[in-house]
Amino acid sequence: MDPGNELPLWIGQRVAARRADLRLSLEEIAARTGVSRAMISRIERGEVHASAVVLDKLCDGLGITLSALFARDADSPLLRRTEQPVWQDPRSGYIRREVAPAGTGSPIRIVEIEFPAGAEVSFDRSNFRVIEQHVWVLKGEIEIELAGAVYSLRTGDCLHMRLAASNTFRNLSGKPARYAAILTLETGFNGAGTTKVLLNR
Repeated sequence: MDPGNELPLWIGQRVAARRADLRLSLEEIAARTGVSRAMISRIERGEVHASAVVLDKLCDGLGITLSALFARDADSPLLRRTEQPVWQDPRSGYIRREVAPAGTGSPIRIVEIEFPAGAEVSFDRSNFRVIEQHVWVLKGEIEIELAGAVYSLRTGDCLHMRLAASNTFRNLSGKPARYAAILTLETGFNGAGTTKVLLNR
């Protein structure tokens, strides 16, 4: 997979399909997310390599996680490393790899993140979803700010995060870090009612 060419088209198709499922117009999803109608239209056409922050805003309005945009349904329960979708954030440079095979029926997603030295990524609070996530540092050090608390994590440390508030990931060290995020999504928004649903991304 060429992350510079194929993946933006895939992401755009996922965004457009989800928006259609929820019967939301471009104007409505723009109002929900704070992302402009023009930008959403360009994303849906695969014309722009949007940042993780912008895509996460869209995902919140659509009631999904970032993994839902990147993951592809696997043909088997085994997803080899060479087949795992990889995407790089154009703003921070962090690289995310969708490790767990999608389409198995499991609500659990596993993502591997390579976080460059000095990188920082801040995500807004969620309005239409709550993400249950464990962050497990595999190598290096990272700092996570969540709901006014700051956590310094080193190799082997694991932090549970119930993501509804805004949060920030930082690598203040001079070396790259690598961590795994193990997550599920609980949302009260399904486009029709307020039933809580676990979504497999």
